[in-house]
Amino acid sequence: MNTPLSWIRDYVPDLQCTDKEYYDRMTLSGTKVENWTRFDHNCEKIVVGRVEEITRHPDADHLWVCKVNIGTAYAADGYNAENDGLNGSSENCIQIVTSAQNLTIGDVVPVCLNGGRVAGGHDGGPMPEKGIPIKSGKMRGLPSVGMMCGIEELGATRDMYPEAPENGIYVFPKDQAAELSLGSDAMEALGLHDTNFEYEITSNRVDCYSMLGIAREAAVTFGDKFVPPVVTVRHEGEKDTKDYIDVTIEAKDLCSRYVAAVCTDIKLGPSPRWMQRRLANFGIRPINNLVDITNFVMMEYGQPMHAYDYDTIHGKKIIVRRASDGETFTTLDGQERKLDKDVLMICDADRAIGLAGIMGGEDSMITDSVKTVLFEAAAFDGTNIRKSSKRIGLRTDASAIFEKGLDPHNAIAAMDRACQLMEELGCGKVARTYVDVHDILPAPRVIPFEPEKINAYLGTSYTEEEMLEVFDHLELTYDPDKRELTIPTFRQDLKQMCDLSEEVARFKGYDKVPSTLPKSSATVGGLTKEMKLENIARDVAMHYGFSEEETFSFEGPKVLDTLRYPADAMERKQITIRNPLGENFSVMRTQTINGILTSLGTNYARRNDNVRLFDLGKIYLPKSLPLTDYCDERPQLTLGFYGEGDFFVMKGVVEDFLKAAGLKDKAAFAKSAHPFLHPGRQADVSYDGTTLGYLGEVHPEVAKAYGIGARVYLAVVDLPALSPYVSFAHHFAGIAKFPAMTRDISMVVPKQVTAGEIEAVIAQRGGKILESCSLFDLYEGAQIRPGFKSMAYTLTFRNKERTLETEEVDKAMKKVLNGLQDLGIELRG
Repeated sequence: MNTPLSWIRDYVPDLQCTDKEYYDRMTLSGTKVENWTRFDHNCEKIVVGRVEEITRHPDADHLWVCKVNIGTAYAADGYNAENDGLNGSSENCIQIVTSAQNLTIGDVVPVCLNGGRVAGGHDGGPMPEKGIPIKSGKMRGLPSVGMMCGIEELGATRDMYPEAPENGIYVFPKDQAAELSLGSDAMEALGLHDTNFEYEITSNRVDCYSMLGIAREAAVTFGDKFVPPVVTVRHEGEKDTKDYIDVTIEAKDLCSRYVAAVCTDIKLGPSPRWMQRRLANFGIRPINNLVDITNFVMMEYGQPMHAYDYDTIHGKKIIVRRASDGETFTTLDGQERKLDKDVLMICDADRAIGLAGIMGGEDSMITDSVKTVLFEAAAFDGTNIRKSSKRIGLRTDASAIFEKGLDPHNAIAAMDRACQLMEELGCGKVARTYVDVHDILPAPRVIPFEPEKINAYLGTSYTEEEMLEVFDHLELTYDPDKRELTIPTFRQDLKQMCDLSEEVARFKGYDKVPSTLPKSSATVGGLTKEMKLENIARDVAMHYGFSEEETFSFEGPKVLDTLRYPADAMERKQITIRNPLGENFSVMRTQTINGILTSLGTNYARRNDNVRLFDLGKIYLPKSLPLTDYCDERPQLTLGFYGEGDFFVMKGVVEDFLKAAGLKDKAAFAKSAHPFLHPGRQADVSYDGTTLGYLGEVHPEVAKAYGIGARVYLAVVDLPALSPYVSFAHHFAGIAKFPAMTRDISMVVPKQVTAGEIEAVIAQRGGKILESCSLFDLYEGAQIRPGFKSMAYTLTFRNKERTLETEEVDKAMKKVLNGLQDLGIELRG
């Protein structure tokens, strides 16, 4: 957002400040100024002069010798018969030699005097940092004691001054020249004694995307009176607008208000000089009075408007509707645009005539033959305009404002201003009334006035009167009986007490808020249970040489095909992203395997040996599709490696993690059937009947798909499933004072009996003196009969209060063996 300071002063006439003061105080009050640019930078001693005589240079065909009358500047700048190049032969005149070919006698031009400075060269190239100094000299033997200036030499462009010649000296228009005094300030006459300020406006301050919004902020910041334009429309037309046009809004969710006005007897021509200068200093090229009025109102009120040639509108109807998929439309710039059903269109009875909020159509554009104009001021859905503009590939000044979300009440105010200017500038006659189509408009928001809470929130001691003074300047209305503040609709950012507090702090001065200690009750900090569990997982993984990785939470749907998931797998119920970066990032992941396999594949491709990675990320499981509630976000510990190690190494890492997490008993490992794992080398991990995760060797076809030519092992632990069993209570156990006794048992075990079942029986039957049991041998082969396997355990017994006797251990062993027999287990001979 840019604003010329002179335009701000139109609405804050008492504003007196330097550019630096304006920059500092506006930034401190919350309207951040990024930078500023002086239009008259490096321009010194530029005065108004009149060409009195022109003769060709005797020694150069392309040069002209001019006698230029500089009026009062002649004596004021110290010119005399010795230095004016004319030996004082003409009163108030100096001699200037020029190569410009566009001058005639009587032309009034800007003149840079001897010792002055211009901003740049006539070629319009980059401006020198310190400008170009102008000194008296000789050109082909004749004295030249100044320079007549082209518009580029004054730091401006032909876009700002369309009447300026493409090459040559700038000549003031005759009507303006007649009002200028010779020797007066030419930069003032050109409107270049001005400063353009550039702001960083946050998206919630839609009102500040207008001159009136910035001026209102400046008025409150400097404590000056805000004087908005007084708008009155005479409505001199013979009929009502409804007699000319019928407006229907079909897409009411995308257009909350549409205001139309018809102007007849249109007279196209240049806009007045003051309007041209305002637009030019804003960076908008003046075109004609009709176009300039719509641009002026857009900048002044922050309300984009559009003008249609009324005679090109078929059926005298305006219909606001959605486009059809595949529909095409040719915009004002002559480009054909392909549309879809989410693009909002302005149509007549037969065809589309405009892209709502973006650009008008070629068929209804304003031409020099226009007789009647239809003005449009509307409130369109900001999100829709932004998305449509992006999809179409067309972003305009209008769409940039609409996409912020405009106040519907602003549309009628902007229309009034545009129609007023049409009448004042003699552009046409405004119909007696408007067509204003809308549903229920948003009512002004009401917020309780609670000065005690505001002071407590800020740590200040402002009085009610001081706060209400700020709110009054901001045009908030106070009801002393209800102690409520009514918020004007253009302040969409003021919603609750904290927003009011910010307004007080902004305009009373952030620098005046005292330093105070925060008021709060003492609390004990700490990590949540989930954070502690993740830290344990991280510590165990890093202890075993795993490096942590970070992967995207979104991926492509084809990933599940690579991982061999069946068509009816629960993992295929994925949440689709509305605006994905691409197909490969279009759904939220329901497993973490793809991310870690991709990272392992990258490392394998780079010939890194023995890579171990782990990931602490989430999966996203929808409760239903389409989404009606928040999804279930479940943190997962994912481990993966290739190189040194095997299935049992991964199993040991998982067991150590579960032990570190404080599980009282050992987890059980049972056969599983995950499609992306080797069918004979995988297992589910469960505890107390709850499945905690799984581990195994990656299926060879899957590993190949990820470019890994080695055996890959994975493990996944679902942390929310583990959380109920976690304990962070650690108890100290001293060194045992009494000796332990051990017994080894070798058994023939049915294949379907798991180690977990055996260890459960041993723990139950071993009694209090059983300290531990560990599997030290597992064998299946020709020496064992079919359907069985050989397993051998070491059992350790200890009494913590005295030395064990052999009979106690034998008794415990007998109970253990009896329990094992119930599982069909026999002792090996």
